Amino acid sequence: MKITGETLIAAPREAVWRALNDPEILRKSIPGCESLERLSDSAFKAVVSNRIGPIAARFQGKVQLSDLDPPNGYTLTGEGSGGPAGNARGVAKVRLEPAPGGTRLLYDVDAQISGKLAQIGSRVVEAAAKMLAGQFFDRFGQVVIGEMPAPASAATLVPAWVWIAAALALGAAIVAAWLLV
Repeated sequence: MKITGETLIAAPREAVWRALNDPEILRKSIPGCESLERLSDSAFKAVVSNRIGPIAARFQGKVQLSDLDPPNGYTLTGEGSGGPAGNARGVAKVRLEPAPGGTRLLYDVDAQISGKLAQIGSRVVEAAAKMLAGQFFDRFGQVVIGEMPAPASAATLVPAWVWIAAALALGAAIVAAWLLV
């Protein structure tokens, strides 16, 4: 399943980059996020509970960051399991571009799902993924505007979009969004 999109965040690119790399901001922004933990400088794990169509599950996933280009973007590779609900893996590319009124965040996710998630049909999964992404970006935008995070080093990056991708893939498709990773 491929998911692409973009959103405008009413904050400067550097502030958006910092926020996308702040685990606490991501935890607050990801729908159903129970925990977000750094395993190494470029690897993270998360636990997210969500409902995708008729399937409710607790998804556990890991994300690896690569191609870091602060504050322009990165690539993230993730995989996760929701037990009987299914498994997911995917790759997400995220870009941040200056735009009138803030920063344009563009994402491109390619995810594969299996198990019950794959059985309920791509339309239901894609609709759930878009809904979760919308909820994430609404929350994330509010947190970025209201609480500017302290600068993060390149070694502590945890793109919010990776977690969106993870929530989408794990909960519907991958964390689309991090996160942008």
